[in-house]
Amino acid sequence: MTQAINLSPSTAQTTTPKIFYQVAMSRPESHLFEVTLYLENVAESVLNLKMPVWTPGSYLVREYARHLQDFSAKSHQEVLTSRKVSKNQWEVDTKDVSEVTVSYRVFANELTVRTNHLDSSHGYFNSAALLFDVVGLEQQPIEITIIPPQPEWKVTTPLRTVAGKENTFYAVDFDTLVDSPFEIGTHKVYDFEALGKPHQLAIWGEGNANPEQIITDTRKIIEVEADLFGGLPYDHYIFLLHLSGTGFGGLEHKNACSLNYPRYSFRAKDKYNRFMQLVAHEFFHLWNVKRIRPQALEKFDYNQEAYTTSLWFCEGTTSYYDAVIPLRADIYDQNTFLENISKDITRLQTIGGRKVQSLSESSFDAWIKLYRRDANSNNSQISYYLKGELVTFLLDLLIRAQHNNTRSLDDIMQKMWQGFGKEEIGFTPEQLRETIESVAGKDLTDFFNRYVDGLEELPFNEYLHPFGLELVAIPDPDAVPYLGIQVVTENGKEMIKFVESESPSAVGGIDAGDELLAIDGVKVSVGQLRDRVQDYAVGDKINVTVFHHDQLLTHQVQLGQPQPSRYEIKGVKSPSEKQKQHLEGWLGKLSK
Repeated sequence: MTQAINLSPSTAQTTTPKIFYQVAMSRPESHLFEVTLYLENVAESVLNLKMPVWTPGSYLVREYARHLQDFSAKSHQEVLTSRKVSKNQWEVDTKDVSEVTVSYRVFANELTVRTNHLDSSHGYFNSAALLFDVVGLEQQPIEITIIPPQPEWKVTTPLRTVAGKENTFYAVDFDTLVDSPFEIGTHKVYDFEALGKPHQLAIWGEGNANPEQIITDTRKIIEVEADLFGGLPYDHYIFLLHLSGTGFGGLEHKNACSLNYPRYSFRAKDKYNRFMQLVAHEFFHLWNVKRIRPQALEKFDYNQEAYTTSLWFCEGTTSYYDAVIPLRADIYDQNTFLENISKDITRLQTIGGRKVQSLSESSFDAWIKLYRRDANSNNSQISYYLKGELVTFLLDLLIRAQHNNTRSLDDIMQKMWQGFGKEEIGFTPEQLRETIESVAGKDLTDFFNRYVDGLEELPFNEYLHPFGLELVAIPDPDAVPYLGIQVVTENGKEMIKFVESESPSAVGGIDAGDELLAIDGVKVSVGQLRDRVQDYAVGDKINVTVFHHDQLLTHQVQLGQPQPSRYEIKGVKSPSEKQKQHLEGWLGKLSK
């Protein structure tokens, strides 16, 4: 699909350093990629190699070097002195040599969109998790050759092929290599065209995905998003889809995205819609994040974290659009859109961490919190994806109501694209806020102080009212008195996995990690817990017996008022004509 590039030796100076990679997998069942790095015209006396610790789009130090083994370096069969000088850095003595061959293997048995996976069915890798950054040569072109274990295995990657070299690809620099995932195996590849440009859907794994339907709806998403930004900023694009047991996730790249989705989750309408939201989300990142990105992410330092308070806009705003885009593409209707937003509001309003961590703090602390959850996470933090989506939702409503739908969040995205994305110059938090205020036509200091940098509850009804909508807490007809714990069965034991902060259980002294044994002296299981608590009234005191670090303890817990478990956006009674006009200008007429 991609055009091959011709590399003429005569056009390059012989003293220019050259970088070649070879990735083999002779025994894929061992989960070991066999990597060889060839360097020509080495000028330095010490070669400095660093394995990235993270990959763009996934804000966690993953320590990829922990999977590397069997490192060695040679020059024309002469063993070179090498040493590991830090957790992810190796040095090779290269004095008086100009050609170096470095060999190593990487264990790959983690099937996510941000790691590597190799088994007898396929090989998948992200270059940041497999290949070295040759320090000082990051701007040099790189060739990479893939050696499949079987002749029928093919290679799918957004990189251009090198003419005349089998399974060899070309990256203009190390950043481009990192931004280009590889799928190697017998996966199915479906070519299609959208807006006159070639695209591919590559599917690995078995399941009930319907490629024709996915392509039809993906084409709609491409068209809607391209219309928003005024065209497509690439000449080709690949959707890599892994069908797995229970996996879920996506990772964006400039010319591709990697998707992981449960293999039998495409037939049920709600699950299929969720998949299309994932597609819309990762494709929207073409603009927001890959090109419209914070200054802190403008130049990648793969050796350490890059801190920004703007991830709520990078990911949260993209999450709002992944709900909006399928609606505009007629993949689902307005009621489904509002149901999806209602579910996300429910998630936010039932997480105590919203009262502890601000949205900007959540963005800044992504590296140490979001992907490192523990028993207290729901009490102490909030996802910048989730709250960022809902703050963006309020901003869209604010702008639309202020300007009678003649302006919207779309105008913010277009201004960010024109001002920062096209030239990839990076934006500061101040420039982001200035752009939002310029579209809103008003000072938003109070809004940002309260809902981005502060901890105030989001005023959904204040912003929904101009559209004839309201957020309603839906009472549970089978609600039980509030206990405030989550229990699961593990190895035959009833384990308390989470205790909500300030809940009756927390006040009573129960801890996450305790083993639940009995209520008022009678054994209780996970399946019985709700029914048992339902036998009591609000205010009753019960004795909860647990093992706490193998010590038998009984705590007295006073049951509280039932907590709202679901929120729903509904139409107000007797909406005004202006409310009807606002709603129709935003979502069109709602179906009954």
